[in-house]
Amino acid sequence: MSVPPPSGASADADVVPAPAFPIDAAATAVITVLGTTDLHGHVENWNYYQDAEYRDEAGNAVGLARLATLIRRIRAERGRGATLLIDAGDTIQGTPLTDYFASVEPITAGGGLHPLAAAMNAVGYDAAALGNHEFNYGLDLLRAFEAQLDFPLLGANAVDEATGEPAFPPYLLTTLHPAGAPPVRVGILGLTNPGVAVWDRAHVAGRLRFPGLVEQARRYVPELRAAGADLVLVSAHSGLDGASSYGDGAPPENAAAELAAEVPGIDAVLVGHAHREVEEHIVINRHTGRPVVLTEPLCFGMRLSVLTFDLVHEAVSRAGEGTGPDGPEPDVGRAGRWRVRSASARLLNANTADPDPEVSALIHEPHQRVRDYVNTPVGTAVAPLSAAEARLKPTPVMELVHRVQTGALSRALAGTADAGLPVLSAASPFSRRAVLPAGQVTIRDLAGLYLFPNTLSGVELSGAQLRDYLEHAARYFLRPGVGAVSDGAAADPVPDPAALDPAAPTNAEGIADYNFDAISGLEYDIDLARPVGERIRNLTHQGHPVRDGQRFALAVNNYRQSGSGNYPHVAGARLLAQTPLEIRQLLIEHVRAQGRLDPADYPASNWRLVYDGVPLVP
Repeated sequence: MSVPPPSGASADADVVPAPAFPIDAAATAVITVLGTTDLHGHVENWNYYQDAEYRDEAGNAVGLARLATLIRRIRAERGRGATLLIDAGDTIQGTPLTDYFASVEPITAGGGLHPLAAAMNAVGYDAAALGNHEFNYGLDLLRAFEAQLDFPLLGANAVDEATGEPAFPPYLLTTLHPAGAPPVRVGILGLTNPGVAVWDRAHVAGRLRFPGLVEQARRYVPELRAAGADLVLVSAHSGLDGASSYGDGAPPENAAAELAAEVPGIDAVLVGHAHREVEEHIVINRHTGRPVVLTEPLCFGMRLSVLTFDLVHEAVSRAGEGTGPDGPEPDVGRAGRWRVRSASARLLNANTADPDPEVSALIHEPHQRVRDYVNTPVGTAVAPLSAAEARLKPTPVMELVHRVQTGALSRALAGTADAGLPVLSAASPFSRRAVLPAGQVTIRDLAGLYLFPNTLSGVELSGAQLRDYLEHAARYFLRPGVGAVSDGAAADPVPDPAALDPAAPTNAEGIADYNFDAISGLEYDIDLARPVGERIRNLTHQGHPVRDGQRFALAVNNYRQSGSGNYPHVAGARLLAQTPLEIRQLLIEHVRAQGRLDPADYPASNWRLVYDGVPLVP
């Protein structure tokens, strides 16, 4: 398969030549585009953290192996020459399977063929957009993964800092041959998330920049139309709703709907990044009045989007002259063009299919290798250490994370001018289900506690800045018995205990658990009787009130240090240290060194949820 060079010049994918036929102005065709997104390393229906088949309360199944069965079925029904398969990114991060081939036996150092490359090649993808998590392990590993693929990784807005041109192919222009009809030229534009510049700054700063989706689409959609695209698809690793999890440091994070509304010439958008299930969402383009179909299959391979386009072939008397409602007309010299008469989207559920035997066979060996690895014991625990209540009160398992982070930062600062700074740790609970069980503790147990491949950073913050940091974290909580504090309603004088039930949502305005940080090394109350911005009370360090000008070293993960979660002061703070090891690996090494974990060795009581000074949680 040939792909366009970075300049955006078009090229055809290799296809079986179509038979000759007379041009018929009344010819019609149905084109099917299949879409996946946010696979996050899921090939088999397997939970590596539980070492068992994946199960959830909704009865979902995960993994590309099951989607492959659905994909093959639709291709057989509709014809290989009339179908395309695309992905909207976030492929090579998310499970121990992908971590293993990035960190334990990386594909950059003899790890062999990445299992996601093997699976996606076998299924026969035509193109995939870059997700933000593709950059988590650095550009060298991403380039190695790219080289193993039989299809292009597209990223029109991953721009080389030196040349100003896309560092990856911006689009694919390919030709389909529906049975008994003229060929159909399809352009696939790939767009990644501008948040890469924030979240993976350590990997991309000075090398790549990430302009907005709308900005780059305005450049390349007309180019695709002028090159002859009858149908223009966008694979966008960006959610629908326009919100951003970072501040004003990058273009909008979730801009798919804006893209459809603002850029003429787009027929459909495959949406990714938000981990939502959106079967069909119609946006009317503000410039043409034409509908654009958007669809987002659920993450982890739980769903498959099926976009169906009903096309009619129209004769063109003077092909290429003028500009149509979708932008420049197709290239001159063609005897006609296709128009979209209707378009629709639906979702298929992976739980309705069995795994594809070919895909399962291809990844059987790496799958088993990773299972063996994650089941390696690293220590024992005398009693369970659970994260179930970690959002509501300090817990030994989170104190374990804090202990590891403060230890690593203290070692990094030893012998430097900053060695005398008090060392604190900020961390958030990633999984409410995480538990280090009594008895044997394995790598998978620790991976289930710390889900992401974050590394550790140390920054300098003042006492006043730490108070702002904690106030930002305290936005997470609803005011008991009332709802979101931002609604300005008066609080119920008797808090509703259900509002603080560990199994119930306690977060205001959709704030994710991983964006609620607690700080170890300080003592403080979060008073839910008070409005947002005034909740941190009795802030002390070693029994003394924290002074505004007091200096501290704060251990944070690289995600937070980059500014993610929009925590104040951190991204601009003086960087004291960075560690190359993942925090997860630091946890593994700590447990190995300790050998035996006892919750009593990780006492945790430094912060409290209170209501008008009265503790809410035992």
